[in-house]
Amino acid sequence: MIECLNLSKRFGQFTAVNDLTFTANKGQVLGFLGPNGAGKSTTMKMITGFLEPSEGRIKVCGMNIEDEPIAVKQKIGYLPEGAPSYGEMEVGQFLHFIAALRDIESHLIKPAVESVISRVNLENVYFQKIETLSKGFKRRVGIAQAIIHDPEVLIMDEPTDGLDPNQKHQVRELITDMSKDKTIVLSTHILEEVHAVCDRAIIIAGGEVVADNTPAEMENMSRYHHAVSFVSDLNVDLLNKIKSMDCVLDVDYDSRLKETTVFPTQGLFIFDEVSQFLKKESIQVKSLKMEAGRLDEVFRNITHTAGEREVVK
Repeated sequence: MIECLNLSKRFGQFTAVNDLTFTANKGQVLGFLGPNGAGKSTTMKMITGFLEPSEGRIKVCGMNIEDEPIAVKQKIGYLPEGAPSYGEMEVGQFLHFIAALRDIESHLIKPAVESVISRVNLENVYFQKIETLSKGFKRRVGIAQAIIHDPEVLIMDEPTDGLDPNQKHQVRELITDMSKDKTIVLSTHILEEVHAVCDRAIIIAGGEVVADNTPAEMENMSRYHHAVSFVSDLNVDLLNKIKSMDCVLDVDYDSRLKETTVFPTQGLFIFDEVSQFLKKESIQVKSLKMEAGRLDEVFRNITHTAGEREVVK
């Protein structure tokens, strides 16, 4: 559904995207991750036709965007960063306007607007001017305009930015529901969002792909994969005893949270060994869990070597 081949974008002497190649298939939710200035927004703008690549080729639904830009844009729904709109318009008025721009047949515009209003929960602000809305409601209006024409491909830049926890949950459910028959690419800084909705994640840094895995595969790369964490007030002697166990590589203790994390040797399952040790030493714990891995740690490790880059939007 989306093919990006050797994609590059330069702004003067600065290279924002450097030889980027990836594909995205139907039914896939692809998370686009990276530090500020990594080239995420620039790549999305090229896929949607808002920026022309310096080099490379982009195909959407089998069509080359350079040869058929209008046809490609008809297939795409796009939520840009910041969800820009016309602030002086009322929500309903704006969505009718977008539906007409999207060439929805006149007799189908009203039901299309009513449907998207319901899906994104905008009923209570239908007659309200967009400029008077909260950041979260403006974001929802942006999502509504992106999906009103039922696109095959959906590109979303920070879709839950500014939403409260309940709104985030609703949008994530909407994305999951839509992914059954669409290709969705979303950028996010919220790593829990990758867990919630993405079945694949690409990390870019310095304008280049530095990782392309499922969220579970990325967790497996974490130092915390198969680590065991528990909450209890331990003394130095007990910590040293745990660290001396054959199956243990290292131990971290957070004195403020009273949390101990036990890291296994070579990814071993050590939950039973740690649990038995706690029972043997009569250590009372408030919680005990085995870690799947921590995406934030993997993200930091992968992107660290790329260094800090100037933000280019």
